[in-house]
Amino acid sequence: MAKPKKAAKRAAKAAKRADIEQTHRATTHPDGPVAQVAGKASELADQPPLIAICAATILLGATMRRPAVLRSGVRMLASHLLATAAKSVLKASIDRTRPARAVKEGHRIEKGTGAKDSSLNSFPSGHTAGAVAVAQAVATESTAAGLPLQVAALGVAAMQPVRGKHYMSDVLAGAAIGWVAERIAHAGLRAGEAGLKAGIARWKA
Repeated sequence: MAKPKKAAKRAAKAAKRADIEQTHRATTHPDGPVAQVAGKASELADQPPLIAICAATILLGATMRRPAVLRSGVRMLASHLLATAAKSVLKASIDRTRPARAVKEGHRIEKGTGAKDSSLNSFPSGHTAGAVAVAQAVATESTAAGLPLQVAALGVAAMQPVRGKHYMSDVLAGAAIGWVAERIAHAGLRAGEAGLKAGIARWKA
């Protein structure tokens, strides 16, 4: 029993070391013009732009009387808000040096102090969490419409280590948060719709 535990610990240490080393290598590598443009585009996955996109989708669906678009917008917003709440709790609970700072001062990860220093908020990737949550929300309503957004979310995730913002483990955690947030939002909205339909049916009866 002891040997598998030791092997698991060695594997975990090796994975952590590879995560840090590879991210630092990507962070210090000179950015080409394509990476620079992609990096700026990835800022669309920040909270204000995503909320604006969700709100615009809701407004479009309501104005055009397109229930599918309206549902998609509501699901996008709910998923994004849940993902944002989850990542905010984790960021406040865990202090991890962002790669751009870590390559100069050294990497550290420890229990969070609630500090507002953004250079210690590497874990998890909020941009990835938000992008995945919104992309999955659209894909739940329409696979075809969601596919380009899923590809875009993958691009956002890939740019985070390159820009020195997050480690790959931060990105993976953010993606998991976004996916789970969308699943919870979807389940909640389905339950709400079912309850509303049942209430209307009882009222008509």
